[in-house]
Amino acid sequence: MTPPFEQLIVFLRAADLEATAQFYEQVLCLPLVREQGTCRIYRVGAGGYLGFCVHLEPMEARGLIATLVTQDVDGWYQHLLAQGVTIVSPPAYNPKYAIYHFFFRDPDGYLLEIQRFDTPLD
Repeated sequence: MTPPFEQLIVFLRAADLEATAQFYEQVLCLPLVREQGTCRIYRVGAGGYLGFCVHLEPMEARGLIATLVTQDVDGWYQHLLAQGVTIVSPPAYNPKYAIYHFFFRDPDGYLLEIQRFDTPLD
């Protein structure tokens, strides 16, 4: 059974689904794959999805990081700056984890990371 599952969806609470939709659709350019009224599901990559729902209980976002992996870390950094997204930390190399990355926040305050691995996972 390797791997045992075909897809992964992480659901998070959205305080304002329209603001969340604008951010993930227009700023991050993620395709909307399912509109469910109180929830929206976005494709992040092959088999990976983020879902946002207004009916979920609020949770403390501390400790949660959603990481988007790409080879174009600097391109995404420039794109997000141009969109007026608040950057938490600019791109930097982290030798401990052998990654190049930066952090920013979405409209609900969730911490997002864009990173590149020196050695890809697959």
